Amino acid sequence: MSAFSSQKVEDSLPEGRPVNVYIWDMDETLILLKSLLNGTYPESFNGSKDVKKGVEIGELWEKHILQMCDESFFYEQIEDFNEPFLDSLRRYDDGMDLSDYNFRQDGFSTPTDELNKRKLAYRHRAVANKYKRGLHETVDSDTIRVLDELYNVTDEYTDHWLSSARSFLDQCSNGNGDSSSDGSNTVNPSLQNVHILVTSGALIPSLVKCLLFRLDTFITCDNVYSSWEVGKLQCFKWIVERFNRPNYRFCVIGDGWEECAAAQTMQWPFIKIDPQPGGFHRFPGLTPKTVSYYFSAVYGNSDADTEKG
Repeated sequence: MSAFSSQKVEDSLPEGRPVNVYIWDMDETLILLKSLLNGTYPESFNGSKDVKKGVEIGELWEKHILQMCDESFFYEQIEDFNEPFLDSLRRYDDGMDLSDYNFRQDGFSTPTDELNKRKLAYRHRAVANKYKRGLHETVDSDTIRVLDELYNVTDEYTDHWLSSARSFLDQCSNGNGDSSSDGSNTVNPSLQNVHILVTSGALIPSLVKCLLFRLDTFITCDNVYSSWEVGKLQCFKWIVERFNRPNYRFCVIGDGWEECAAAQTMQWPFIKIDPQPGGFHRFPGLTPKTVSYYFSAVYGNSDADTEKG
């Protein structure tokens, strides 16, 4: 599969200064979810955290993720047809106006022929549009209040892991990632550095997690990759093909062996996140200055812009 007949780096990004491309894992890195559900996160605190409460928080997130996937992102229809990124079938999309399109009655089935690949591409385009409009355009105000409360409860329970990770993303974006005045998330196209998500989870639930955990402010829908079937190394190769410029530098941040091995193959710095209390690289704790040391170890000392974060 060639990924990038449609995906291209924005020409507005600067040519001269280094541009840092941060390649993130999701679970147990930018967010905590699996370790809440299985109890390993609270258990690591040796009794100071209520394990049952952590599991309940994880189950609430799981419920909202699955509900939004099915109700707003076609997951019941396309669960068995996971693609590595939303633009993977763009060549089949004829650009038809989807404003009155009936996704439930278009006869979509296994996308092995061109017609059904086009129908899947329509769904991907609709998902991208919903992601770009943000959570406030997808669910009602009552649901927003419930999600906000759950986010705050989770952030407090995890000692501000979620908000610290978002703060880190903001700092590494040179402060250009902001929320619009109406509360919906927007992405400034002039971001000097780039955040990319490469997750082993399925594509649609991963996009939904980005919305629910307020990561869409910093990670655009075209920068979300699912390595479920293709592996992280393949995703990394697509990314370097996409951002193939001399001044682009890459750093992988995650908690798993696969992204570590893939980063080593690509000869990129890798930062291992450790959710354990007292871990060196975790949230809160990890800083842009620390990351700059990893960049300099591989690329030299040309990252004064990174240290400013």
